[in-house]
Amino acid sequence: METGAAYTPGSVTSADGTVIGYRKLGSDGPALILLSGGYLAAQHYMELARELSRAFTVYVPDRRGRGRSGPPGPDYRMARECEDVEALVAATGARLLFGHSSGGLIALQASLALPAIDKIAVYEPALSMYGAFSMSWIPRFERELDQGRLAAAMVTFSKGVRANRTTDLVPRRLLVPLIDMYLRRQAKPARPDEQPLSELIPLQRMDVQIFQEMSTSKGFAALTAQTLLMEGGKTPPPLHRALDALQATLAQTQRITFSGVGHEAPIDERGAAARVAAASRAFFARS
Repeated sequence: METGAAYTPGSVTSADGTVIGYRKLGSDGPALILLSGGYLAAQHYMELARELSRAFTVYVPDRRGRGRSGPPGPDYRMARECEDVEALVAATGARLLFGHSSGGLIALQASLALPAIDKIAVYEPALSMYGAFSMSWIPRFERELDQGRLAAAMVTFSKGVRANRTTDLVPRRLLVPLIDMYLRRQAKPARPDEQPLSELIPLQRMDVQIFQEMSTSKGFAALTAQTLLMEGGKTPPPLHRALDALQATLAQTQRITFSGVGHEAPIDERGAAARVAAASRAFFARS
C-alpha cells in the first residue's frame, strides 16, 4: 500500500486530556474524518485518504495508542473513542464520517450522540451486537498476547472474527509461521512516521474490549444520519449477515457490495481503496 501521500500533522485534546494526533490531507471541500480499524493506524489509510481528498478535506486520526496519539488510558472503553471523535468534530467542523471495521463501529456509535454528523460511510463495521462473530476465541487471544506470541494471536483473532476468507480456510499451523515471518520482515518501518506492526498488534486487545462492551448494545435504530454500508464480495458470510441486521434497522441507508475484494479493501493497494473512495465520494457529495 502507498503510505507516502503528503499530509499536514495536527492534534486535538479529548475530554479526558488525551492528545489525539491526526493527518490532514487536502484543503478544499467539506471536512471528513476517517477512522481506522483494529491494529491499523493512520499510516495504513493514506491511499484511501488521498483519493477522498480529491473532493474533501480529510482528517485521519491515529486512534489511542497509535502514532502521535496518547495511550488508551486505564478507563478505556467505547465512550473514550466517541469523545475522541467529538473532539475532532469540534475542531474541524466535520459533518461526515468514514469508518473501517472497528472504526466503522465507532463511527456509528459516535454519531448517535453527535447530531452534527450528517452522513456516515462504513466498510464492514465490527457489529458484535448483531452476532457478526462469536466471543469464544477471546481467552486464547488474550493468552497469546500476554505470552508475546503476536502471530498466533493474530491468527486466533482473524479466525475468530472470520473477516478474511484466506485465514478462515488456511490451517493455523501454516498461517502462524507465515505471519511471524512477515512481522520479522516488517520490523523496521519504511518511514520515520510509521510504526511496525509488532507495536500495533497488541492494540487489537482494545478493539476486543469494545467488541465485548458493544455486544449487548441495542444497536443503531435511533441513528438519524444517512448511512452507506459497504462490504466485499470475498468476505465470509457472518459479516454480511450482520450488515443485513443493521440495514433492517436504519431509516436512511444505502448498501454497496464490491466484487473481488474482502475486508481489507480500504487499505488495498491494488485499486480496491480507489473503488471504496469513489463510492464514498459519490455518497457524501449527493444532496
